[in-house]
Amino acid sequence: MQEVASTVMERCEQLGDVSEEADALTRPYGSQAMREANELVSGWMQGAGMSVSQDGIGNLVGLYRGTSDKTLVLGSHLDTVRDAGKYDGILGVLVALTCVQRLHDRGERLPFSIEVAAFADEEGLRFGTTYLGSSVYAGAFDAEHLNLRDQDGVTLREAVRAFGGDPDALEQEGRGSGNLLGYCEIHIEQGPVLEEHDLPVGIVTAINGQSRVGLVFDGKAGHAGTVPMEGRQDALCAAAEFVLEVERAARAESGSVATVGEVATLPGAANVIPGRTELSMDVRHPDDEVRERLRDHLKTRAQEIASSRGCDCEWRLRQETPAVRTDPDLSAVLARAVEDSGMAVHRLPSGAGHDAAQVAGLTPVAMLFVRCKEGISHNPAESVAQEDVGVALETMGRFLERVKEGLTLP
Repeated sequence: MQEVASTVMERCEQLGDVSEEADALTRPYGSQAMREANELVSGWMQGAGMSVSQDGIGNLVGLYRGTSDKTLVLGSHLDTVRDAGKYDGILGVLVALTCVQRLHDRGERLPFSIEVAAFADEEGLRFGTTYLGSSVYAGAFDAEHLNLRDQDGVTLREAVRAFGGDPDALEQEGRGSGNLLGYCEIHIEQGPVLEEHDLPVGIVTAINGQSRVGLVFDGKAGHAGTVPMEGRQDALCAAAEFVLEVERAARAESGSVATVGEVATLPGAANVIPGRTELSMDVRHPDDEVRERLRDHLKTRAQEIASSRGCDCEWRLRQETPAVRTDPDLSAVLARAVEDSGMAVHRLPSGAGHDAAQVAGLTPVAMLFVRCKEGISHNPAESVAQEDVGVALETMGRFLERVKEGLTLP
């Protein structure tokens, strides 16, 4: 199994070289790097005996036909954050593809087809909203997102068209659920729990709900040397006060995490009082009621802070994703596959979002986490051990056998 795992690791390295930036792995939606990644993975899919198609948003889908009309979906995403690691999303696609490759090499067909989905945009790097690819696949795409603009002013509508899709058809691009057995996603943990328990893999129980917001604080630009402190309408100071409120409020709400990851200030000169500041906010919690309460509190505080500083505040809700529990029956099958591989079963929730959260609206979902070094992710230091990838491959092979047995038993 380690020889097969070595191939997966080598392919992760190859995809790690496909980037929009020369000195960092950055692969946003609709980019030339995304096109090259799809072409590379498409070739590997074809070599594994799959027929390959690309849908309107750019999701790459490989189909390995079985002996019935039932289908099991495996997959993850191929896009990245800025200055990313090599395994987030990519490992899941390549482990799934390699499972099919092993069947193809043996000339084996299962009593169900396997669909390997390589989703085009999970991270939301370019347009600020996650799950664009899997939302189209799951038939849950929101057409209002077509008006979103990237930092260069290009709309999602324009980007979809440039990538070869029809933006006006995306709401009808859903795969449909009629013949699906379920969806299983393999993904690095992006946290330290498995490492702390000295386990190579774990079973995901739930995916946190998420709110993404864009905010603008509008004040009044002025000369840094002549406007008295008491008369200023400093948009950056308003934003800074709000950032600290985000941290304070999240710490006060057990289980919450909240992040301001983007800040841009205009006019952006050393001797000019900031007149406008734009920022992002990401709020997550496993309980939607708690997340929504925290989100609403922060909206109120943003308005209060702006008003107290003589500024205006614009609140733009970019995305709301409810918390999702993985399917207990499909997860139980996956847990038995872990046990079959000789490993202890550890169950844990996911603080990060995953395409499974969207696909859950289409079919039952399960997730297998793979240990990552020190829990580091969204970082070039992201790392997984080849031995753990071997365990994931063995587990998924046994998972497919378990699904097969469940279909063929009288």
